[in-house]
Amino acid sequence: MASFSPFRWPRIPVFSVLLVALLAGVDCIDIFHEWIVTADTSAVYPNTYNQPVISINGMFPGPLINTTTNDVVHVNVFNNMDEPLLFTWNGIQQRLNSWQDGVSGTNCPIEPGKNWTYVFQTKDQIGSFTYFPSLNFHKAAGGFGPIRVNNRNVILVPFPKPEAEFDLLIGDWISDDYRHIRLVLQEERVSHVYPGVILMNGKGPYGSQYSTSYESFTVTKGKTYRFRISNVGTVFSFNFRIQKHQMVLVETEGSYTNQIVLDSLDVHVGQSYSVLVTANQDEADYYMVATPKLFNIDNHDSLVAKGILRYENSVLPVQGSVPDGPDPFDVGFSIDQAKSIRWNMSTGAARPNPQGTFNVTNVTLSQTFILHGSRDVINGVPSYVVNNVSYLTPSTPLKLADYFRNGSGVYQLDAFPVQSSNDIASYGVSVVTGVHKGWLEIVFKNDLSDEMDSWHLDGFGFYVVG
Repeated sequence: MASFSPFRWPRIPVFSVLLVALLAGVDCIDIFHEWIVTADTSAVYPNTYNQPVISINGMFPGPLINTTTNDVVHVNVFNNMDEPLLFTWNGIQQRLNSWQDGVSGTNCPIEPGKNWTYVFQTKDQIGSFTYFPSLNFHKAAGGFGPIRVNNRNVILVPFPKPEAEFDLLIGDWISDDYRHIRLVLQEERVSHVYPGVILMNGKGPYGSQYSTSYESFTVTKGKTYRFRISNVGTVFSFNFRIQKHQMVLVETEGSYTNQIVLDSLDVHVGQSYSVLVTANQDEADYYMVATPKLFNIDNHDSLVAKGILRYENSVLPVQGSVPDGPDPFDVGFSIDQAKSIRWNMSTGAARPNPQGTFNVTNVTLSQTFILHGSRDVINGVPSYVVNNVSYLTPSTPLKLADYFRNGSGVYQLDAFPVQSSNDIASYGVSVVTGVHKGWLEIVFKNDLSDEMDSWHLDGFGFYVVG
C-alpha cells in the first residue's frame, strides 16, 4: 500500500486539547485498556503452519474496543515484541491530537520492552472501525481488532435494536513468517506474494484440514442481528454472502446509509460495513462465505473463507455447496454496488441533526492533488511510489520536527509533486502545505497494471464524490 504523509497544519499546543475537552461539556466516560503485545507461536494461530502471530493479551484478533460517542479511550500498549511497534485507529478522527494516530511520521514507535499509552476521543463519531499495527509488515501477522462507536442513548438509530451484534473481521493471510516475507518482498525479482488463505476472525475455513478452528455465530429464528464486517487483509478485496439469507446494509465507517437489500457485498481492503441479517430460514446450519475479487480460486479452496451461521436449535449440518457470488472479475458489479451505497441524509448519527444538513453545493476548491500510485525499483529494492516518490521514514517524527524545528533538517516543505510525477523514482519525505479550512480535491490514479490499489486516509473528513 502506498504511503502519503500528513499535511502540515498550524501547530496546536497540548494544553489546547485539554482545554477543549474541559469546555466541551459533553457526556462521556473514560475507557481503559492494557495490552500486552507479543509475536510468537505459543498463542492461538489460524492454521497448522508453525508461524509467529501477533496477539494482544493472548488474543487473535485483538480485543474489542467498545465505546460510545465522545468517550475517551486510553490504551496502554506494552511492546513485548523484538521490533518497534505502532497501532493506528483506522477511521477515528484524531481532532487536535494527530500524534495519537499511530503511523510513521506522527508517532515515535514503541521500542521493544517499552510501553506507551494512546489517548483519543471518539468525538462526534459513530460506527464500525478497526485498529491494526502500521509498521514493518506487522498487519500481515495479526495485531488487528474491532472498534465499535455506539450512539448515545438520546440519539435515535435508523433501525430497530438488533438482538445482538457480531464483529466479523475477514482478511487474507500469508501462511509464513512475516519477517521472511518482508525480506522476500525486498528482492527485485519479487513484485508481490499472494496469500494462501482467507480467515474469519482469525480462524481458517470450515472443513479445511489445515484449520485449527472455524468461525460460527448462533442465532435464534425470527430475530435480527447486526454484523459489523471489516476487511483486515493486505491484498484481496472480497465478496461476502450468507447461504439463503439476505443482508440489509445500514452503515459504513461512521455514516448511516440508505438501507438496501443485498445478496452479497463487496468489501475492499480497509473498509467496514454494518448489515442486518434476519434469521428467517429453517433451523439448521448455513454457510457464511467470503471469496477474493480479481483472482481465480480454482484449485485454491483455502481462499474460500467459510464460517457457519448456526440456528439455536439446529440439528442439521450445512447442506449443499457454498453459495455462488458474482464473477470475481466483474469489475462492473463492484462499481455499480459502490455507486448504489448512498448516505442517509434524513437521519442523525453522532448528533440528532440529519447527516446531510450542511450545504456543500457551493464548494470552492482551494487545492487539487493528483496522486498516481505505482511501483518502481529504487536502489535495487522494489517499492510502491506516489508520483514516483516512495515515503522515507525520517529519524525524527514529522510532528516533532514541525513543532520544534519548523521541519528544518528533517524535510523540505512542498518538495513532493502534487499534480505530476517525478521523472525518476526516489525516496522522499512527502510533506505538503494544506490550506487551513480549505476544500481539497484529491484524485487517486491507479497506475498498477495487475492489482487494485487501496489508500489509508486518516484524520480528516473525506467524501467520495467520483
